[in-house]
Amino acid sequence: MSFIHHRLGHVASGSVVEVTLKGSAANVRLMDQSNFNNYKAGRRHKYHGGLAQKSPVRLRVPRSGTWHVTVDMQGLRGTVRSSARVIAAEALKPLPAINERSLRDLPSLVRNVTQEQVPGVEASDEQMFDVFISHTSEDKDEVVRPLATALRNAGLSVWYDEFELRIGDSLRRKIDKGLASSRFGVVVLSRAFFGRGWPEYELDGLVSRTVSGEQVLLPVWHDVTKREVMDYSPSLADRVARSTAMHTVEEIAGEIVDVTRNPPGG
Repeated sequence: MSFIHHRLGHVASGSVVEVTLKGSAANVRLMDQSNFNNYKAGRRHKYHGGLAQKSPVRLRVPRSGTWHVTVDMQGLRGTVRSSARVIAAEALKPLPAINERSLRDLPSLVRNVTQEQVPGVEASDEQMFDVFISHTSEDKDEVVRPLATALRNAGLSVWYDEFELRIGDSLRRKIDKGLASSRFGVVVLSRAFFGRGWPEYELDGLVSRTVSGEQVLLPVWHDVTKREVMDYSPSLADRVARSTAMHTVEEIAGEIVDVTRNPPGG
């Protein structure tokens, strides 16, 4: 397998690796020395990153050591060129904490969205969901599954892949149906989320429906800083969010339930 290799050398913990792509979407992997050796040999390996459809891609180095970036087109079509640079941890200035106002007190974020506002969905023969949860699989055990279960136990109708997907289902069609049939979109943002194909596909759909007024986007930050969210998407960083560093999953679920049941003007 051919790939582009950027040897970063020794990189300090907390630094950010910025990879700039020109051309097609590509797989971007940040790996330590051991996993890079496994990658070259075609063996199983662990990495940070994944399918990158936007440029630049920014990945945080979790610990000090020798690091490598690879860019390849495995499973993809087209051509790509790339460059990489390291942004030292001390150059990343801290940003203010996330906004801790109540989600339901913000008309710009929370709107009363009725079933009639969702185009192409007839309530008589299509299931409506209160909440669609967008996430990456790495966050299932610690955050997403407990959150989805808490919301469902509270009586909400929740589109969550483990609740809705069955063997043989078309993943794209099921996701599209869930996106189109949900009043609120919860996106669990984490370092593992950034740059992943299906989560970003879901997020693009959620943002599009939010901008058009058809859905409300409720971000949850997990083990991620405001700087990292801003590097990924300034518009998302500007939104009122809840962080698992400051609130328990149960507290976040309770506020989401309150928002969906008691929106301003509802």
